[in-house]
Amino acid sequence: MKLYSVFAIALVSVLSLLNSVTECRAQGACCPDEFCNDGCNDGCNDGCDFGPGTLFQWSRSNAEGGPDLSSPLVTDRPDFTEATSTVGLGVTQIELGYTYTYDREGATRSRSNSFPETLIRHGILQDWLELRVAWNYQEVTDFAGGDVKGADDLYLGFKIALTPQDCFLPEMALIPQVNVPTGSAGFNNHRVLLGANWVYGWELTDSVSTAGSSQFNQRLDGVSGDEYVEFAQSWTVAVGLTDQWGCYCEWFALFPSGADTELPQHYLNGGFTYLVNNDLQLDVRAGYGLNSNADDLFLGTGLSLRF
Repeated sequence: MKLYSVFAIALVSVLSLLNSVTECRAQGACCPDEFCNDGCNDGCNDGCDFGPGTLFQWSRSNAEGGPDLSSPLVTDRPDFTEATSTVGLGVTQIELGYTYTYDREGATRSRSNSFPETLIRHGILQDWLELRVAWNYQEVTDFAGGDVKGADDLYLGFKIALTPQDCFLPEMALIPQVNVPTGSAGFNNHRVLLGANWVYGWELTDSVSTAGSSQFNQRLDGVSGDEYVEFAQSWTVAVGLTDQWGCYCEWFALFPSGADTELPQHYLNGGFTYLVNNDLQLDVRAGYGLNSNADDLFLGTGLSLRF
């Protein structure tokens, strides 16, 4: 099946889910307070109006979604799972980072330095839509004597905030994305590669949240150069330790389908975030591979700025 057909089926499935979902509240009853996030502060099932923060609403729901610029910024880094919210109309958010990766397979060892991992997010047209542009540079060293460095292909995408959280129903976003062949020799795929990322999350309490992502992307086999589809799945749990400090723990995996030589990779990682102010956040992270196909270790740090 062509990737374009898979993309269309996935999009139709999400839209069908949104149209067919039933409300999680029984008539005349409220959900537990810790799972209600209707933004009205006046009870459940009262028909309060929705803001424009999400493209869709859960059926007969009072929940409001979308960015809250009076609250601290919400970032897509440092974990693998993207945020379920957009930055807001007219808002620009820049996220930067550095990652060191080490891998050893038998007698072969390699390391890489990745920076500045630039992701620019800008809200356009509505609160529920953001434009995404990413650019990165890598230095990869094979201890056998190989050394390759250069820019990655340019990443372009849109994040569409689909629904707010309402009780047990998740906040969701969809990210259509593409890699454009602009990279340096050794990092240029020489063709446009499409993908899509579906993100979903829940705020469980004031300080605990959980989220996951399911995505597929076109990739090229590292040996044969042939196209294949890579499915990726992740799950993360984040905890606010104080008003400024937070931490997370996450599992993510990459599953190649139709690849000639690429094999599944599983990772576990975690890290800390420090909120300098509502518009500036610092982060550190570390992770390791859970199987022999994955990189052994990676360490990283970064910052995110909203203005």
